[in-house]
Amino acid sequence: MPESTLDFRNAVAHFWERRGRATAAEDVAYAGRRAEVVGGKQLDGFLYTLREKLISAGVSESHIHIRRTLTYLPGFFRPTKMWDLIVATDSDLCAVVELKAHIGPSFGNNANNRAEEAIGNATDLWQAYREGAFADSSEPWLGYLLLLEDCEEVRRSVAVREPHFDVFPEFKSASYEQRYEILLRKLVRERLYSSACLLLSDSDHAGDTKNYHEPATDLSADRFIAGLLRRCTPVNHR
Repeated sequence: MPESTLDFRNAVAHFWERRGRATAAEDVAYAGRRAEVVGGKQLDGFLYTLREKLISAGVSESHIHIRRTLTYLPGFFRPTKMWDLIVATDSDLCAVVELKAHIGPSFGNNANNRAEEAIGNATDLWQAYREGAFADSSEPWLGYLLLLEDCEEVRRSVAVREPHFDVFPEFKSASYEQRYEILLRKLVRERLYSSACLLLSDSDHAGDTKNYHEPATDLSADRFIAGLLRRCTPVNHR
């Protein structure tokens, strides 16, 4: 796989630094739950990196909206959802980005929850789009980025329960890392997302020059960013 340009190096370092503050401030049992709640702030480095890339590519800063009040979009099965980043002009919803992190100690149930969220959020957005919720906007670019803790547990094979019917063969003995690869790849192939990115990192190497790795070329940061910029740069606006 080609060497990554490490566009998200500072974002990954920021994530672990912010998460370290949360963990140090609370007892271990509570810190994990609190990290889930404040995870948005921990992932802000990714938002700022994407914003800088968009501005450098010629996108007006006034069209880039990061979380909170200006990132609500209408849904079909629910009134609205707050996304992490959207790029929108007056007449065109260019791009929508969802960021997630999955850090131990529990990976089993949380991995299923991540899958359900990703599938449900995309399904809701695309149905709203088909129903004309975004006025005359052409098809938006929808991106999903996941930062996964790189540890022994995510690389270990995981058994599946098959009391009635066989699971698909790609899931048999797959690790959590491999399950996420499968999930993200299928999300893109089934056109629920335009692009997906999977990064693995651990806190021990947060300050290293290379502080994350990408297990799959088709889920790389470079490809993810390139797709976002292609859709959003002014020359590509319909």
